[in-house]
Amino acid sequence: VVEEVVSVPSGLRAAEESKSTFSELQRKKMHHYVVFEIDKQKLEVVVEKTGGPEESYDDFTASLPEEDCRFAVYDFEFVTSENCQKSRIFFVGWCPSVAKVHSKVLYAASKDRFRRELKGIHYDIQATDPTELELQVLRQRAT
Repeated sequence: VVEEVVSVPSGLRAAEESKSTFSELQRKKMHHYVVFEIDKQKLEVVVEKTGGPEESYDDFTASLPEEDCRFAVYDFEFVTSENCQKSRIFFVGWCPSVAKVHSKVLYAASKDRFRRELKGIHYDIQATDPTELELQVLRQRAT
């Protein structure tokens, strides 16, 4: 049996664009979601895709790759039982079970530092398959 040795720097930093795009989602509501990937050349977390305010939760989940890891933030909007419009920002660590070991290790080693650089996250979700990202999961956490 051959063991794969994976060498990963701990805690890759967020690119400035990642932080400013998150701020646009949080403060200006310019995006409904942002998907981030690790740039293995620059060794930083960069924006892969943004979803406009008109895009749905299904658009968001469809933007996550089936066989690779990603970080994402989603601005979940809902109406409370008191009929108040609310918004909660979710940080998603997407790491499907079929992803390559190196990718899983890289994302796991970088998650905490990247997450700390995004100020204003309300909830975290770690998901390994689509059932862990069903809209009902967010609704239960936020309300």
